[in-house]
Amino acid sequence: MRKQSIELLAPAGDPERLEMAVAYGANAVYLAGTMFGMRSFAGNFTPEQLRQAVTFCHSRGVRVHVTCNTMPRNEEVARLPEWLEFLEDAGVDAIILADVGTLALAKRHAPHVQCHISTQASVVNYQSAAAWHDLGASRVILARELSLDEIREIRAKAPKELELEVFAHGAMCVSYSGRCLLSNYMTGRDSNRGACAQPCRYQYALMEEKRPGEYFPVYEENGETYIMNSRDMCMIDHVPELLEAGLDSLKLEGRAKSAYYAAIVTGAYRHAIDAAVAGQPLDPVWRDEVEHISHRHYSTGFFYGQPGQYTDSSRYIRDWQIVAKVLSCDEEGNARLTLNNKFAVGDQLELVGPDVRPQALTVAGLWDEEGTPLTEVRKPQMVFSMKLPCPVPPLSLLRRQADLTP
Repeated sequence: MRKQSIELLAPAGDPERLEMAVAYGANAVYLAGTMFGMRSFAGNFTPEQLRQAVTFCHSRGVRVHVTCNTMPRNEEVARLPEWLEFLEDAGVDAIILADVGTLALAKRHAPHVQCHISTQASVVNYQSAAAWHDLGASRVILARELSLDEIREIRAKAPKELELEVFAHGAMCVSYSGRCLLSNYMTGRDSNRGACAQPCRYQYALMEEKRPGEYFPVYEENGETYIMNSRDMCMIDHVPELLEAGLDSLKLEGRAKSAYYAAIVTGAYRHAIDAAVAGQPLDPVWRDEVEHISHRHYSTGFFYGQPGQYTDSSRYIRDWQIVAKVLSCDEEGNARLTLNNKFAVGDQLELVGPDVRPQALTVAGLWDEEGTPLTEVRKPQMVFSMKLPCPVPPLSLLRRQADLTP
């Protein structure tokens, strides 16, 4: 039976990305403090920023989930109680964790905060889900390796009050549930501490021990050499089926990605969920939005069986670039903006925003803060004015088509 609605859980790698995710329609955000999270390069939140994030989100009816999903070693466990007590005091809604010892400490030191079991725990069956529930978890984030049929069975046989969450969009990992030691071994950067160097994306060659410097390509069937590469997941075309499966939350990967990514992917899935709940098809303009963000080639992951190996390329597809962000806009479309990338009068841009249908525009005029006409805006973060084709809310974006694929 179809659920009435489903939580849209968006990534918030830092305060700017959090603000974008909330503005573009997230029901909840997940973020990390400066310790115990799996994305050390995401920016993350200082204790004061985390308190501010909770206040900001709760004032808008948005939940805050904090990642605490590393596998802590002995010296880290000693610091956990103080951190968990801080999260309780800050008023966060849920802690995302993967370690049974962390769960025990969370129940003791943060008793009013929900415990969500990370995908790192590799929950792939209803018995495992039930066991975590018996230990005090209110939600499990299912392993990415499950099919939709397996998810349906878990929903049917797990405790009814146990919430189920899945990743619906974003990067996939060659290792099972992301538990990889390859980066640690090759570069000293531990993927289980959020510092993955992504060696699975490298283009490898074979070198014979006694012939240093001579590289022999490692070919797949069509001459490609990315032997451990994987595509990104994209389930935006299948949101109705995810609702039918009885899931409670759809999670968007990407805490280490840009504020532009957080805005656009959140907005696209917001419209997809709303359309599915209303029993309507998704407007193609919102489906097209996931093509406007930096991504690798898409697949549906394991939801419909084995996705197959992808060996052609590990490069990101980057076809669009944000050029400015709207600070304010009146009812006539007169807007103040802050600059990200230079553009000029006569350029062709596209406008998109929170619940603002993407639309093309030609730049007719630009003015500095004193009202002096400009032919071009060049200095990053400068504030300027221009006329937009319609009134839009703050945090709307101007972008342009640009091939930035490396």
